[in-house]
Amino acid sequence: MSENKDQKFVYDFTEGNRDLKGLLGGKGANLAEMTNLGLPVPPGFTITTEACKVYLDTGDEPAALRDEVSTHLDALEQTMGKRLGQADNPLLVSVRSGAKFSMPGMMDTVLNIGLSDASVAGLAQQAGGDERFAWDSYRRLIQMFGKTVLGVDGELFEEALEEAKRAKNVTVDTDLDAADLKKLVKQFKKIVSREAGRDFPQDPREQMDLAICSVFESWNTDRAKLYRRQERIPGDLGTAVNICSMVFGNLGPDSGTGVAFTRDPASGHQGVYGDYLQNAQGEDVVAGIRNTVPLADLETIDKPSYDQLMQIMETLETHYKDLCDIEFTIERGQLWMLQTRVGKRTAGAAFRIATQLVDQGLIDEAEALQRVNGAQLAQLMFPRFDETAHGKKGSKLLGRGIAASPGAAVGKAVFDSYTAVKWSRSGEKVILIRRETNPDDLDGMIAAEGILTSRGGKTSHAAVVARGMGKTCVCGAEELEVDTKRRRMTVNGTVIEEGDVVSVDGSTGKVYLGEVPVVPSPVVEYFEGRMHAGADDADELVAAVHRIMAYADRVRRLRVRANADNAEDALRARRFGAQGIGLCRTEHMFLGERREMVEKLILADTDDEREEALRTLLPLQKKDFIELFEAMDGLPVTVRLLDPPLHEFLPDITELSVRVALAEARKDHNENDLRLLQAVHKLHEQNPMLGLRGVRLGLVIPGLFAMQVRAIAEAAAERKNAKSDPRAEIMIPLVGTVQELEIVRDEAELVIAEVEAAAGVDLKLSLGTMIELPRAALTAGQIAEAAEFFSFGTNDLTQTVWGFSRDDVEASFFTAYLEKGIFGVSPFETIDRDGVGKLVRDAVEAGRATRPNLKLGVCGEHGGDPESVHFFHEVGLDYVSCSPFRIPVARLEAGRAAAVNAKAAGSDSR
Repeated sequence: MSENKDQKFVYDFTEGNRDLKGLLGGKGANLAEMTNLGLPVPPGFTITTEACKVYLDTGDEPAALRDEVSTHLDALEQTMGKRLGQADNPLLVSVRSGAKFSMPGMMDTVLNIGLSDASVAGLAQQAGGDERFAWDSYRRLIQMFGKTVLGVDGELFEEALEEAKRAKNVTVDTDLDAADLKKLVKQFKKIVSREAGRDFPQDPREQMDLAICSVFESWNTDRAKLYRRQERIPGDLGTAVNICSMVFGNLGPDSGTGVAFTRDPASGHQGVYGDYLQNAQGEDVVAGIRNTVPLADLETIDKPSYDQLMQIMETLETHYKDLCDIEFTIERGQLWMLQTRVGKRTAGAAFRIATQLVDQGLIDEAEALQRVNGAQLAQLMFPRFDETAHGKKGSKLLGRGIAASPGAAVGKAVFDSYTAVKWSRSGEKVILIRRETNPDDLDGMIAAEGILTSRGGKTSHAAVVARGMGKTCVCGAEELEVDTKRRRMTVNGTVIEEGDVVSVDGSTGKVYLGEVPVVPSPVVEYFEGRMHAGADDADELVAAVHRIMAYADRVRRLRVRANADNAEDALRARRFGAQGIGLCRTEHMFLGERREMVEKLILADTDDEREEALRTLLPLQKKDFIELFEAMDGLPVTVRLLDPPLHEFLPDITELSVRVALAEARKDHNENDLRLLQAVHKLHEQNPMLGLRGVRLGLVIPGLFAMQVRAIAEAAAERKNAKSDPRAEIMIPLVGTVQELEIVRDEAELVIAEVEAAAGVDLKLSLGTMIELPRAALTAGQIAEAAEFFSFGTNDLTQTVWGFSRDDVEASFFTAYLEKGIFGVSPFETIDRDGVGKLVRDAVEAGRATRPNLKLGVCGEHGGDPESVHFFHEVGLDYVSCSPFRIPVARLEAGRAAAVNAKAAGSDSR
């Protein structure tokens, strides 16, 4: 990124506001907003994300940055009446990261910048002669600076701290006195000198400048990049740096630090939620290293500060019109606000809070729809534990912790991130068990089904990150003695070794040994029609989901259909809100006992044999379609004619070759197996995906598509004569040129006319095609002359555009592509807007230019992907189609896509 000479890189907290998140980062923008609101925020300034981008692009800070920082530091020193690191009266500052989107614990923070051998006595004097506080603050600086800025292994400092406590026979840091901490500082400085190859810097400005650069560099650490991929945060945003005058929560029992939520981030319920830790500083609460007390206890510890905090929380929630996450420090009875942001929340909390805020008149329904998303709804549809069953199938209640992030997770116990990733890649489901997690555990947290810690609370690192990822998490289960070195956990005499199965309930905080059975979620019961939102015993979550879904259905333009091949799936899809079937794959009707009939069709040597095989299949196909049309009566049903290569209906070539060879060795010749083997060899293709399949089958095998069209037409005629309303659409797959479609269409129209004449009905069957080849998309204007509808087969279109064989590439190199940032997300999960998406957009425009009333849909699994649904809304499709379970997600996202066009999007709590 090039540097603009007139560009401003530093903003005082009094200059910004919450709308400048992209420039000042979320933390800096919100510190400025709280300052504007007149809340007690320690003075400071923010270095912009633009400065970070220059640093990351060039390897050096912008030329003007140092002078700008000096100007703002001078102003801060004048405001505070002391200079950075001044020996007799030191100003100390924190240097903290803050990107546009919250990335908890992923980037660097350093507290107490400005402390040195020369100023530690001055800090003690500021604290009324409290030498213990001063030396504790100094050892914290060396520890944080050594680890984050100089790259020293943090375990070395932890081991030295533990050794100091053992030497004094104490268990908590606060029992170490000033003399102990003074010795520890000397020990820490030796560790830095030995491990970093340089002494700990004594110049305060050098400390600050090095810390600023370290924060810039932390944007590109492995854990930060991994988190961004997980949360789909762009990698080019950069981070801001916040320089804030220090306030101290470690000055004694009248001081402390805490994290508060204006509502429960796990459930959405209103009340007092958060954690508080007396005589502690900054990161102690979030790190989860010491167990906190509930925020409500602050009322008895320091009622004036508690009352002021409650007023501020109400002010912030009303101002932001959302759940707020707040960090604060109390310094000798003075409350200071260190951060606020729109808080991360669980899926259930998101739906509850959105409807609560509507009821309070803070937001409208359109905004409520933007406060939830399809991924959260999908999470609510996962099963939960059947609490009545535990113990009956070998499970045993071990203990209970804090329900930090809901869900039901079962897996094998592992005690480090490396093992979690390794076992997960081998197909094992794992539960990551730690004393507490830290940012280096992120890859293991992603790999695990659930997370269990023995320390920390609802605002610990494990809890915050798990909620953001939608992972089941239980924290602060103090009964658990976690021994990571011996890879075991002990609970009241019961030993759980690595590999033992455990079950973690993030909704109740309960932890079980063994596998606990699961039951359907209440949200699925609601969609199935077995639970009614208005019933007296209705789950409040179900009521919230119902309200938001009802609004989404009212405002969405996109219709939602199902991919379903049988009546059972069709009926379930209809219960889930499907407005038709967008893809019925007829090949699924040829499996099982019918495979032999397909074999006869393939092996037919004469026209009579082939026609006999088709006559045998016709009534079976017809019966399938009758059941499907009955299940979807009054709704459209798009039936795709046979698509896959015929060899898929034949035995495996290797297995069949062995069978024939063994039979010949026994002189036991099987004529049918020999013919099958010849057919397999004849039909064998090097790349079947691009071979004899789709429309090509219909052109090469006489009568195949005609039989299917006849079965569809006769089934529709029978339903129509039964006073029903069948609405069949016949879809020809894998068309690459309009001539292919015209030949099949002409044949199909003759068959339909015959059936209509024989049955005496007007069927009004429409004929269209799948657009799943690049050439079809490029010639969509021509193809639309012969097609009444297009359905984009984005699975195959993605394969053919990228030149990927999905089954091969996902197992071979996709992981590497994701890790290297070539993909932000797999193009098979979310539509590739620039490549595949451009073809879709162009085909829509060309098709409708030829045929203005052309019906357009998508039937690849992208039809149920939240981000892709928004794209399909933008390009003007009429419907999306997806698997039955994803229909509610598609309905919700279709509503969100419509609402976001009508009104600017609301909070983004990433």
